Amino acid sequence: MNNNAVPSPVSDESHDSWMRDLHGTHADPLRRYLIRLTLGEPHLAEDLLQETMLRAWRHRAHLPTDHEGLRRWLFTVAKRIAIDALRAKQARPTEIGTADISLLSAASSAMDDVVSAVQTVRQAMPKLTPAHRAVLIELYLLGRSVEEAAVQLGIPEGTVKSRAHYALRSLRDVIGPIDE
Repeated sequence: MNNNAVPSPVSDESHDSWMRDLHGTHADPLRRYLIRLTLGEPHLAEDLLQETMLRAWRHRAHLPTDHEGLRRWLFTVAKRIAIDALRAKQARPTEIGTADISLLSAASSAMDDVVSAVQTVRQAMPKLTPAHRAVLIELYLLGRSVEEAAVQLGIPEGTVKSRAHYALRSLRDVIGPIDE
């Protein structure tokens, strides 16, 4: 047996020391190899190295016992894992970075603006005439079409359009200028 060879484990007690020896002997060269395969992505290379070591652990009973045979097996497995990772990455949509937390305050500010606008409209609605208020409720709150609102209110479609126009104008007058 070669001095650099990692002996194949015989009992459960020797598994930990066998894995430590395997990792200590082959991890650095494998990591350098995987960094080249991943085009300089050290985190991905480390993930692939761990997967290679895991496969060695799973197949420890069938691994070559000589140093060169074991080294060839590890590098072959590492290369196949890297190829599989590349294929999987190409099959998935492009990953994006982590969420930009600075946008959360802007989103929360936009939500505050919406809530404020709804409160302003709600306070202004009682100041409109009942006919104008009814048309706005039908069209904007209940989401009905002009035709449906006309049927519901019992007035012609042209009247619904006209009242909606003047109701919005009155609502703007009641609310006043909007500061931006």
